[in-house]
Amino acid sequence: MAEFYWLLVASAFVFMMQAGFLCLESGRIRSKNSINVAAKNISDFIISTTLFWFFGFGIMFGDSIAGVFGSSEFLFDGQHTPWEISFFLFQMMFCGTAATLTSGAVAERMTFIGYLAITVVLSALIYPIVGHWVWSSVYSSEGPQGWLEALGFVDFAGSTVVHSVGGWVALAAIIIIGPRLGRFEQGIRLPPGNNLPLSALGVLLIWFGWFGFNGGSTLALTDAVPLIILNTFISAAWGGLVAAAINYFRDGYVEVGFVLNGTIAGLVGITASCHVVSPGASIIIGGVSGIVVYYGSLLMERWRLDDALDVVPAHLFAGIWGTLSVALFGQTDKINNGLSFFGQLWVQALGVAVIGLYCFFVAYACMWLLNRFMPLRASKEQEEQGLNVAEHRATTELFDLLTSMQYQQNNADFSTPVPEEPFTEVGQIARKYNQVIDRVSSEIAQRDDALTRFQESEMRKSAILNSSMDCIVTINRFGSVMEFNPAAERTFGCLKKQVEGKSFIGLFILEDDRQKIFESLNSGFSSSSGLILNRRNPFRLQRGQNHHFPAEIAITKANSESSIESEYTLHIRDMTRHVKLQERLKFLAYSDPLTSLYNRTYLMDALVSSLLFATKQKTAVGLLFLDLDNFKIINDTLGHKAGDELLCEVARRLIAVSDQHDVIARWGGDEFVFMMTEEVTESRLSQRAQDILSAMRLPVKLNEQYLTIPTSIGISFSDQLGIDADKLIQQADIAMYWAKEKGRDNAQFFSAEMVNVITKKFGFEKEINEALSLGHFHLVFQPKVFMEKDNILGLEALIRWNHPIKGLIPPSEFIPIAEESSLIIKIDEWVINQALKQQKSWRDQGLTIVSIAVNLSGRHLVSDSLVPYISQKLEYYGIEGCWLEIEITEGVLLKDIQRCIEVMAELKALDIKISVDDFGTGYSSLSYLKRLPLDILKIDQSFVEECDSHVEDTKICETIIHLAQSLELAIVAEGVETAPQAEMLKSLGCEIFQGYYYHKPMKSNEIAKLLIKDYVVA
Repeated sequence: MAEFYWLLVASAFVFMMQAGFLCLESGRIRSKNSINVAAKNISDFIISTTLFWFFGFGIMFGDSIAGVFGSSEFLFDGQHTPWEISFFLFQMMFCGTAATLTSGAVAERMTFIGYLAITVVLSALIYPIVGHWVWSSVYSSEGPQGWLEALGFVDFAGSTVVHSVGGWVALAAIIIIGPRLGRFEQGIRLPPGNNLPLSALGVLLIWFGWFGFNGGSTLALTDAVPLIILNTFISAAWGGLVAAAINYFRDGYVEVGFVLNGTIAGLVGITASCHVVSPGASIIIGGVSGIVVYYGSLLMERWRLDDALDVVPAHLFAGIWGTLSVALFGQTDKINNGLSFFGQLWVQALGVAVIGLYCFFVAYACMWLLNRFMPLRASKEQEEQGLNVAEHRATTELFDLLTSMQYQQNNADFSTPVPEEPFTEVGQIARKYNQVIDRVSSEIAQRDDALTRFQESEMRKSAILNSSMDCIVTINRFGSVMEFNPAAERTFGCLKKQVEGKSFIGLFILEDDRQKIFESLNSGFSSSSGLILNRRNPFRLQRGQNHHFPAEIAITKANSESSIESEYTLHIRDMTRHVKLQERLKFLAYSDPLTSLYNRTYLMDALVSSLLFATKQKTAVGLLFLDLDNFKIINDTLGHKAGDELLCEVARRLIAVSDQHDVIARWGGDEFVFMMTEEVTESRLSQRAQDILSAMRLPVKLNEQYLTIPTSIGISFSDQLGIDADKLIQQADIAMYWAKEKGRDNAQFFSAEMVNVITKKFGFEKEINEALSLGHFHLVFQPKVFMEKDNILGLEALIRWNHPIKGLIPPSEFIPIAEESSLIIKIDEWVINQALKQQKSWRDQGLTIVSIAVNLSGRHLVSDSLVPYISQKLEYYGIEGCWLEIEITEGVLLKDIQRCIEVMAELKALDIKISVDDFGTGYSSLSYLKRLPLDILKIDQSFVEECDSHVEDTKICETIIHLAQSLELAIVAEGVETAPQAEMLKSLGCEIFQGYYYHKPMKSNEIAKLLIKDYVVA
């Protein structure tokens, strides 16, 4: 039972090949014939299987008459065994395969009815007869053999019986109907197909079906089937590989058609011998099949035989080779027919020759007769139109597009666009075509409109000439004035009648330029000197004897080249206003609008040029980079107008100390750059810096106040060869910051050590950032006491940095660096978080908590994030605002007093206390203290330090204490280190103290010992 199961499965595989041939052939031909080819494929299968059922099977496998044809088993019915029915279906698929081969060879020019007639001839008269000669005894091993089979001819699965038979019929059809239109005309190359991916899919389906084609020819699922399928697969792969390789090495590229045909040729070649050869021999058979199909296609082209899909090389030529390969590579013990090598080769060659002659001449004769009564070749009109429409009235988007385009061509009617089929490639082409037609129509309309406008413009010519704002002057080849429009009369101050016929050059060209312009005129304004034709020529003209002005002259030839007398039109534009505007723009581009000094752009250009010159002359360029100290404070307190007046005064003083070779520029804000280029030495630069400092120290009156202008100056000069402008500016800038570090109001020369310090500073910022994330910071707490040491009133949180390498780093080193960037905000937030976290910890331990004061930077105070952050942390730790105190320095209040008031009000709303630290060292006014919602003033340590020994410090402390009492503010003396200091402050009325005399800063575990009821003041 397994035998007929395998035959049914194999039949399904072979049937799959029909779908493969349909895809292959439909994709390899032009789209206008694809439907026709598909119809032929399915129709020839229907006809061949019908005829095979009627009498084909009987002729092929019926009772043999002399080994030539069969005479029984016609109209195959259901009275047979399951195996016999399965065998019939299997052979029916073979017949359909042989019949379908011809359609690909004669595609695109053979009529549908003519093709079906050829299918009838092949299915009725050719294929069954040849099949009987070779395979007669396969159906019934007891019956007589076909005459070729009896001689020992071997064609296992039909290299000759199926493929060569189809190939011979295809060859006869090609010869009878001739090539496609334009196939062999010079310069015409027909496209390789409309859908090569579909063809590739077809080959894969054929390849897949071939496993049943060859594997099923065992007629049972035996041990030989795996090797047969392996040989089939190997041969197909090598056929495609060799054909593609030859194509690449001969032509320089790989044509897809050769890959596809090479694969099919490999399948055809192995079909006769796949059961008697080894895999190694399969490689040779497949490879030679690839060679055969490649050179076979070239041979067909040389013979001018138009095989649309190379059916003849792939099936006929490869089939012949495959049949001969039985003798060449077949293993004698597997063939087992008693023939020697040469005997087998002779029988194989005889079979190939006899079958070829029979198939070709029968097919040729039948087609010749059919062609007499029923033309097999489509007409020229049908072929050009495409067989889809001509044979089946089946249009495609492309055909509809071409028809619409033809209509437009014949009727010259482009008013209606061609149809656009959406979501298709043809639709995209139609859309682009319509766009092109629209553009052409638009261009034609524009051309017609231009002609109309040109005619109208001729009538308006004189009006345009007279109304033009530019001077239009026409002169002849001698320079005499011919035309002189009203604009020219206004510009040159004379009438047309006064200058007509006179020399333009003599009247309006400066005397020094006249000879040069005469030479230009004589050369037709084409010489390299003087005025040039068809260009804008900047020039100077004269209105009178002593009045000249800048102008722009464009010269055009006023008549054609063929004219004997040359005329030239001069379009002249007075550029006086334009030149003044350019000078103004240049001033704005390179000058500072406030101080009228040069700006940064001009300075950089001048510096680059000066450095190049200095390099060539081996001289030096010096830079002094100036920054006004405390300018921001003056600007904020006295107003921007006063600040602008100050900057203008600085500019005047810098000009006063400069010489004619110096370049002074405002770099930006309150920064200036002073560049020296003549006799630059270190001593001259130093002297110039001192001159500037002396000039700036003179008082200046602003808003009825006399102020000085302390200035920090950084000096650099190009003592290094090849130093660029940016580097020199950078060096001076670094030196200026160094001068600020040295106390301001001084000048410093740049040195390499400064870079190291600056680099160290930036490195310090990076280390601070890392320390925050790695937990290298910690807090210590210094108690504030009420009168006595044991009365703890509050704590001040102080940050400490325990560097893993450098050890303990004091806040005085890293806080100033952090305050110059946003790092100070991160540090402030860390301190606030840690302080509240510590309070929660103490409270959870059952200790009595007191308020903790946290120092806050000015940058953080005015930021939008401060209040939300504190509010969120208070809520997170469950701490009331009264247990937090914010300390700010007095200088913070000068930056933005209104913003400070707003933020402090928000903090007070959270019940947070606010204190002013280091009071007495800044510039606070009493009005600020009155407006600010403060709670505490802290006397600066510098006053406390000598309050017991210096009367001045005592008076200051007394004044601050009285001021705080008057404003109802608490007063804290910080930095109390001795008993005399404490006693003096107590005598002045101070009650709250902080300092080493009472407590040093302590860690949290030490503070915990103090937070008991006996030590904490309620």
